[in-house]
Amino acid sequence: MTDATTPISEHHHADVSGGWLRPAVFGAMDGLVTNIALIAGVGGGGVAPRNIVLTGFAGLVAGAISMGLGEYTSVQSQNEQVAAEVDKERRELERNPAGEARELADVWVERGLPRDLAEQVADALRRNPEEALRVHVREELGVDADDRPSPWTAAFSSFVCFSVGAAIPLITYLLGFDSLWLALGVGGLGLFVAGAAVARFTNRRWWVSGARQLLLGAAATAVTYLVGRLIGVGVV
Repeated sequence: MTDATTPISEHHHADVSGGWLRPAVFGAMDGLVTNIALIAGVGGGGVAPRNIVLTGFAGLVAGAISMGLGEYTSVQSQNEQVAAEVDKERRELERNPAGEARELADVWVERGLPRDLAEQVADALRRNPEEALRVHVREELGVDADDRPSPWTAAFSSFVCFSVGAAIPLITYLLGFDSLWLALGVGGLGLFVAGAAVARFTNRRWWVSGARQLLLGAAATAVTYLVGRLIGVGVV
């Protein structure tokens, strides 16, 4: 039991709508898996270490640009679609405010609110058109009209994180080592660490998240390595 002098504990939520976490995680994971698999494929085909490095850097640059442009286009298109739907809802509120209020009250009644109270709140919202618009958009579209992810943030996060992830399996070659398996081992470690780091945001066990990403990356690597071996043998 608490009294007036007992401080109320506060809790804070992570930012889940800023538009950076998903493209950052996806970019890093994609960069790792793409370049590990790419290196495994060309290495399995018997390509010289110098050409493996060249292929890896080409994959890094091309993939980072593609991811950045793709994220920008995706988020911008989503924001434009939401804006169009918000404009449509604004016109409906201006044309038929009473009908929209009844529609909102019906939604709340379905969720368990008494009809009298639902209608009272919906009717009160009609006196504040901007707040009514925000509530209608949130209830009908499931989005916050004033809190949309930034396409530039998504693009930059994806570009940078893909580049970092794609560079990891190239580290051993840049240090002068020619072993394909050493490069793949470092890449696998990067996958595990990246997966474990994601657990900080998802509240999952770090080793489960890391092992999952490692297994998925290993499967992709094994497939491309076998393809490289088959094509390399066939070409030779």
